[in-house]
Amino acid sequence: MATDASSARAAADRPALEQLWGAVPRPVFSGGNAVRLLRGGEELFPALVEAIDEARHEVCLATYIFHDDLAADSVTQALIRAAQRGVQVKVVLDGFGMLGRLSELQRRLTEGTVQVAVYRPLDRWWNWLQPGQLRRLHLKLCVADAQIAFVGGINLMDDRFDLNHGWTDAPRLDFAVRVTGPVVGPIHQATIAAWSRAHLGSAFKEEALAIVRGAEPMARVRRLIRRLRLSRGQGMQVTPGVPSPMQAAFVLRDNVRQRRTIERSYIDAIAKAVKRVDLVSPYFYPGRSFRRALKHAAQRGVAVRLLLQGKVDYRIASLAARALYDELLGQGVRIFEYTRAYLHAKIALVDDDWATVGSSNIDPLSLLLNLEANAVVLDRAFVGELAQRLDNAFAAAPEIVAPPLQRGWRSWLTTRRLLVVAMPL
Repeated sequence: MATDASSARAAADRPALEQLWGAVPRPVFSGGNAVRLLRGGEELFPALVEAIDEARHEVCLATYIFHDDLAADSVTQALIRAAQRGVQVKVVLDGFGMLGRLSELQRRLTEGTVQVAVYRPLDRWWNWLQPGQLRRLHLKLCVADAQIAFVGGINLMDDRFDLNHGWTDAPRLDFAVRVTGPVVGPIHQATIAAWSRAHLGSAFKEEALAIVRGAEPMARVRRLIRRLRLSRGQGMQVTPGVPSPMQAAFVLRDNVRQRRTIERSYIDAIAKAVKRVDLVSPYFYPGRSFRRALKHAAQRGVAVRLLLQGKVDYRIASLAARALYDELLGQGVRIFEYTRAYLHAKIALVDDDWATVGSSNIDPLSLLLNLEANAVVLDRAFVGELAQRLDNAFAAAPEIVAPPLQRGWRSWLTTRRLLVVAMPL
């Protein structure tokens, strides 16, 4: 009887939960875009340099890591060249991602008249004590003249260099996209807003005093809020136009109005899958709703494949993912571990006409805390190209056919501990 009562209460609560979930902004697609897939810095950096060198008005770049190796230095030099010929160049960097490497790069860029802002800097010991330091700027965005944009998961760092392990023989598996068309508008808005937030974080007192002393304080407050806002209403999307190839949307995760937009876009697409779901994420520890979507897809006959880390860089992240293997394998989800090189790609495709490429991992940091951004593409040709590259990656990855964690009370205790630490909700 207690079970029946609990089931009845759950059924009664479901419409309310679905209504609440439905309040989360969804991707809004626009047609007439051009989206080009780029693998690794080897393909991204030359495209970035070309766009920056051709810019005439403005370049805005946001990244988590900006290294000083030769590959990344080509982008540094392009930014400085642009600034010195009169282009307004704004770069926003994350304080944690740039820990120990910020001062020299900041000096080079500012001497080259590039405007640099640091998101949540950690250059003083008391910065570590401030609330919200776990919320990092994990975006990898660049926009030139509000006409060409880049979205992806690739940090500005050589594909064969790892911050923790040094130089490697094989390049990381990672992707980005170059986009033109109406979807560039919201990408540009998000990048400028991220820079403004970081910039005002270091000069907010002066800005506030200037507003108070100004002749039109309320008007200036409204303008300031517009600069800082990453989302409103439906979010960082352009109004849909005539549906024509290529259809694309920009999805953002922030801590204001877009908290679950990226997660929702994944779950909605997986729930509609009829043939295939391929998901690639180096850090994988999704919540119950996400796992449920994957398991339900596999149970109805969809081929669900996960490509996760086999060459481990952070052991705790690997243990968290492996704690879920038994649950997912038991429901028909296939799991592969990429061992050829370090895995850094955050991509997925569903059936023949849905794909996403971006910065968001499928873990609590990305889905619940960080500033993240993905591009979502509805286009058969694009999905076909991505599917071919993913098939090659899956073919080179061993498949996991049994849970790698030992059974018994030690395994149970480890799994429960990871559930608490890695997934608070």
